[in-house]
Amino acid sequence: MDDRVSISISEGVADVRLVRADKMNALDQPMFEALVAATDRLSKAKGVRAVVLSGEGRAFCAGLDMGRFAAMKEKGGNGIPGGENRDLTVRTYGKANFAQQAVWGWRQLPMPVIAAVHGVAFGGGFQLSLGADMRFLSSDARMSIMEIKWGLVPDMAGTPILASLVRDDILRDLTYTGRIFSAQEALAYGLATRICDDPRAAALDVAREIAGKSPDAIRAAKRMLNNLSVDPGPALLAESVEQQKLIGSPNQTEAVRANLEKRAPNFAD
Repeated sequence: MDDRVSISISEGVADVRLVRADKMNALDQPMFEALVAATDRLSKAKGVRAVVLSGEGRAFCAGLDMGRFAAMKEKGGNGIPGGENRDLTVRTYGKANFAQQAVWGWRQLPMPVIAAVHGVAFGGGFQLSLGADMRFLSSDARMSIMEIKWGLVPDMAGTPILASLVRDDILRDLTYTGRIFSAQEALAYGLATRICDDPRAAALDVAREIAGKSPDAIRAAKRMLNNLSVDPGPALLAESVEQQKLIGSPNQTEAVRANLEKRAPNFAD
């Protein structure tokens, strides 16, 4: 875990860092495992009253590791996080599967989580930021629901969270096009809480402020606010059902090949 995610705890604040800086904190199997393990550890930690989630190096998280997409290109590989040929519809973490838990686990933590985003948060990295209660972005941060580029749909718990944050037509625009959008656009869309010169420093300051409040009241507030949303179970399952049908299909394979070979795709109707 320590070679993918580090956790340091001081004065009631857990400073959680993605530490795969050489790969822009891309999501490989060990990173997924470390994220799930981190939320499991923090859910049981005594004295932690707020969490800051950030990435070392040039980016928050560049999304799924390119090796996963290469695996999809090869015959027999599917690139599914959590093990090859895994059934995505199997619920292994309550209402979530393994990949979804890497995001949904932050939502489930009893204490508030602030994501400090710099550089890029693409695809799965963008969804990871959605697991937080708040998102503090650097002015040059860029985001994207990039799954469509690879012939896929967002399936890491992003859709039930996005539905509570973004206007429906904006969500459809971002999902259908996969376009990259700026921190300023993210703020206008409701996907950024604030834009900061140093989002991690600002997030730590706010986390310390939260840690100074009654932990009983803060945890009660998070439970109450989480309960405002509709039951995420059907949406989480729908993500998995749709993604499983897409993975390895002819058009999804063509999307991966075309991107890796840097050519226009040739899709069949």
